[in-house]
Amino acid sequence: MDDPSSEAGWPAGPAYQGKDTDDHPLRSVPIEITITVGRARPLVRDLLTLGHNAVLALDRRIDDPVELYIGDRLIARGELQELEGGEPGQLAVRLTEVAGPRGELS
Repeated sequence: MDDPSSEAGWPAGPAYQGKDTDDHPLRSVPIEITITVGRARPLVRDLLTLGHNAVLALDRRIDDPVELYIGDRLIARGELQELEGGEPGQLAVRLTEVAGPRGELS
């Protein structure tokens, strides 16, 4: 299979390894990471009755790890905490498990 990066004019796979990768064009592409704290599965009839100040129970406990996804791929787990040095109350995630090259968490 051809390396699509060579078609775009980017240095291809192994030939690019060992060089300073800070200038690789993909390094500056932003990605979105979704942090999942839990899931709820209410019936539609219950969902339709929710109003201001309603509480929706999740399938996780407050101390359970959160999960980090890129698309539908689980990339890490971690703990919610307040960002040190940030604005008061700003959330952050301390990573406790990170996916390896084969997708396994460790």
